[in-house]
Amino acid sequence: MDDHLIDKLTAEAARDGIAQLVVGAVILDEGKVLLLKRPADDFMGGLWELPSGKVDPGERLDAALAREVKEETGLDLAETTAYLGHFDYTSGSGKPSRQFNFAIEVSATEPVVLTEHDDFQWREVTDDLPVSASVKVTLSAMGE
Repeated sequence: MDDHLIDKLTAEAARDGIAQLVVGAVILDEGKVLLLKRPADDFMGGLWELPSGKVDPGERLDAALAREVKEETGLDLAETTAYLGHFDYTSGSGKPSRQFNFAIEVSATEPVVLTEHDDFQWREVTDDLPVSASVKVTLSAMGE
């Protein structure tokens, strides 16, 4: 991943008053995207989402992306292929948060091993995916 891009995104978030940085991964397998289901008792419980997670203090976006993909899916990031934009939201604890989304390739697409989610599915990228409007915008950026 481009160091200049990482530095630029991080600086913009700081300038915009973003308290929590988050990374999200778009993982495709034969045209299908990997979605994870949040636990019912969690913030935004039951929502289907991209593999994603918080960036630790002092951690670079690329390191956080590889770590979160491994933690949430058991898959190994092989290559980051594109930056797909970001979206802002307020976290469950009330922090202004920004999720940076990247298209990635993994070494192998199975087995998917869940540690923080209730379920996973590989879905065709269509308008009727059970995800938030922000994730739909992110997925639409893949075709641009």
